[in-house]
This record gives sequence, C-alpha cells and structure tokens, in this order.
Amino acid sequence: MRDGLGSDFTGAALMAAKRILVVEDEFLIALDITGALEQGGLVVIGPLASVRDALATIERESVDGALLDANLGGESVGQVADALFARGVPFAFVSGYGREQLPVQHKGAPLIAKPFTARICSRWWRASRRTAP
Repeated sequence: MRDGLGSDFTGAALMAAKRILVVEDEFLIALDITGALEQGGLVVIGPLASVRDALATIERESVDGALLDANLGGESVGQVADALFARGVPFAFVSGYGREQLPVQHKGAPLIAKPFTARICSRWWRASRRTAP
C-alpha cells in the first residue's frame, strides 16, 4: 500500500472518535503524522517513541488503529505489531525505507512511505476499516 490506498476520503465524520496510536521516535515526523491524523478527524494516542511505552499503552488504552515507525532508535517495533495483530487492531508501518526494514512476520502489512500527506493517512484508515475483521 505504498502508493494506492483506495478512494479519496470525503467524510471526516466517518473517522471521528477513532483512536490511532502513533509510534515514532523522530519528533518532527511524529508531529507531521499527528497533524495529518487530527486533520482527518482522528484522535491521536501519543506519539510514543519507544517499544516499551507503546506496549504499555496498548495494554491500558483502547486503540482502534496504529501507525508505526519500523525502527525506533535501532529497536524493531515487531513486538508492538505483534500485540496489535493479536488484538485485531489494524496498523500500518510508516517508513522512508522499503519492506526489507519491516519485521519479518509483518512484511505484508500496509506500508506508508515517508514523506506522506494527510490524504494518504486518511485513505489508509478508511481502507483498514473495510478489511478489519
């Protein structure tokens, strides 16, 4: 899902009150992601910059979806993706690199390429809701 994530998002109300976990260790990128999601009417949890914080948040908060940087200061977010997958929470990786940088067990997960736009984030969320169990 690097380029084509489906049709254009046109209804902010569809996305209202959905809680999206943002796991990103680069401050400015985290701000961009947060802004893009909030612009689409989503509630952002985070941003969080560590695997430990992300796992703790998943345990205590209701999460409807997540955007994950594949690498947090040299640490893979594989455990975070595993926890989300086990709970049936849709997620996508946000990365400036290709799929080779993703955790092996999640190489087929959606990948949003950096840089991105609010429209791309919105289309990912809409597409993830159509395919959620």
